Amino acid sequence: MKKQFVADKILHSPSEFVQDQIISQGQATTVTSGGKVSELHHTEQHGRPLSQVIRDKMKSNGKRYWAGDNISDYVDNNVKPELIDEATQAFESVLDALLIDRETDPNSKGTARRLAKMYFNEIMEGRYEPAPDATAFPNDSQDRYEGMLVVRSELRSMCSHHHQPVSGVAYIGIIAAQKLIGLSKYTRIAQWCARRGTLQEELCNDIAREISRATDSENVAVYIQATHGCCENRGIMAHSSLTQTTVLRGAFKDDASVKKEFFDNIKLQQEFAPR
Repeated sequence: MKKQFVADKILHSPSEFVQDQIISQGQATTVTSGGKVSELHHTEQHGRPLSQVIRDKMKSNGKRYWAGDNISDYVDNNVKPELIDEATQAFESVLDALLIDRETDPNSKGTARRLAKMYFNEIMEGRYEPAPDATAFPNDSQDRYEGMLVVRSELRSMCSHHHQPVSGVAYIGIIAAQKLIGLSKYTRIAQWCARRGTLQEELCNDIAREISRATDSENVAVYIQATHGCCENRGIMAHSSLTQTTVLRGAFKDDASVKKEFFDNIKLQQEFAPR
């Protein structure tokens, strides 16, 4: 279940109310200072593309919108169709510049829209969707669990540099704190972080931060091993390459025995379910 759209209170002042009208495919849309974009009504008023309005609003609010950033405070499902329409036109221009006949080539007809939908709804979905609702359970009874938990999560991401696929596995470890989350939530959070344009080093940090936030645990570890299309499909063409990154926090970093237990658990999981 996804969280209801809520504007970022830190970035937006409730006392402000700035309204920009735009026109996209003959439809008007309003952007308030709270960031949220809502569909209004058909109009003939002249305006700017929706993507430009949202981009300008993020700039004015000091909101960073790098490929790996979440911008769900500015984009919701009501405006995605308009943004997909704009992206479709942009992809059509790219295909035209590549001299691909998208009018008579049966394999290229509709490719621009498929690309636009894929970016918004699949490979970069984590940019536009709020964080998964990680329901927490209290871990404060007399027989509370105080041990280590290690979860294996399969990931699909995209390299920011060449927009090539990244495919791999994250091993997430925590020492249980005052609350626990459902096991599937670890993977949902990891995939939400991964479904963006990112670097593996950044992704490792992002997952560790979000898991710590969801569990209130300061003792968190994330180990990722993945293959990168930017190395396999272009450049060095290294089809056997494998990249490994590790983030260790709290006891995982400071206690050698905890660190060893984490990596021993990873070895056991790799034997059970190899990458």
